[in-house]
Amino acid sequence: MRAAVVVNPTKHDDAQTLRDVVRAAMSQHGWSDPLWLETTIQDPGEGQAIEAVQAGVDLVLACGGDGTVTACAAGVATSGIPLAVLPAGTGNLLARNLGLPLDLGDALAVALTGSDRRLDMGLVNDRPFVVMAGIGFDAKMLGGASEPLKKQLGWAAYVVSALRHLRDRPMRVRLRADDGVLLRRRASAVVIGNVGSLQGGLPLLPDAEPDDGMLDLVVITARGWASWLRVAADVLRRRRASGRLTQRAR
Repeated sequence: MRAAVVVNPTKHDDAQTLRDVVRAAMSQHGWSDPLWLETTIQDPGEGQAIEAVQAGVDLVLACGGDGTVTACAAGVATSGIPLAVLPAGTGNLLARNLGLPLDLGDALAVALTGSDRRLDMGLVNDRPFVVMAGIGFDAKMLGGASEPLKKQLGWAAYVVSALRHLRDRPMRVRLRADDGVLLRRRASAVVIGNVGSLQGGLPLLPDAEPDDGMLDLVVITARGWASWLRVAADVLRRRRASGRLTQRAR
C-alpha cells in the first residue's frame, strides 16, 4: 500500500520533522514510503491530487487547511481513491465537523487505519467545496484574514477581520432553492454549507449533514452590533426556523 501526501508548505515551520513523523507512521502501519507533493500559490492542491491518483496510490492525505483539503477533494473526486485529512490550518472546519482528530499522530492513525465515508461536494462557479461557500460578510471575513495575521493570532484573526465589516451595507440578492419561489431581499451574507458548524462548534447550519445529498442555506441580514448580536443569539440557540434576520432553506 502506498499513499501520497499533498502538503501546504506554508502551514509547517519544520518540513523535515513533518516528513519524519509521516514516514514513521507509514512504516508502523505497513505502508510504503509515501509520494510527497507540495502545493503552490498557482495550484493549492488539485493538480497534486490528480498526479497522485494517476500515480496509482491507494490513499491521498491532504496536509494543510480547509483550502488545501478542498483542492485535494476536487482532485480525487470520482476517482475512487479515498482522501484523508491531516489538519494544519487555522479553522480546520471539515475535520472538526467530521469529528476527525486535530493532533498529527492521531490524524495519521485514523488516515491509515480508519474506515471510508462518502461525502457530498458542492459546486460554485465550477469550483468545488466540501465545507461552506459564501458571499458578503462571510467572504469578506475570510478574505481579510491574511496568512501573517492567522499565524500570529490563530482563529482570532477571523474575529479581527469580521469586526471591520459589521457595519457594511447589505447587498441585493436573488435566490432560488431548487424549484422554489424566487427570493429577493437585502442580505449581509449568504452561506451555503455541506457541514454546519463554525469555529468553536457554533451551529450556523444546524441541520447540515455532509452525506445527505443536500446543501443547507442561510441568508443573514444584519447591520451594526445590535443586529449581529441577535444573529449570534439565534445561532447559539440552534434556531432552525427563518426569522427577520435569518432565512433558511435546503
